[in-house]
Amino acid sequence: MIPIKETESGVIFQVHVLPGSSRCEVAGVQGEAIKLKITAPPHEGRANAECIVFLSHVLGIKKSMISLVRGHRSRKKTISITGLKSKDIEAIIPLT
Repeated sequence: MIPIKETESGVIFQVHVLPGSSRCEVAGVQGEAIKLKITAPPHEGRANAECIVFLSHVLGIKKSMISLVRGHRSRKKTISITGLKSKDIEAIIPLT
């Protein structure tokens, strides 16, 4: 299980993004991060933007609730989501 840190406003967790994949999907867990396959290329922030759009779709929340805290140019990214608790993430995304 990945560590999901709860804050006053929401949660923070890590994702490992695989840009340029054939489709967008949650591909399990890699280390201490949720592995996401994203179709957008890692060019000019396209993969970062699609990562946020994909997470908002999967979690059923607005894009404005999600922010990229760290890892703008890395595959390993730290994501912050306001308004959710760790149990909300665990209920939607299988983390084992």
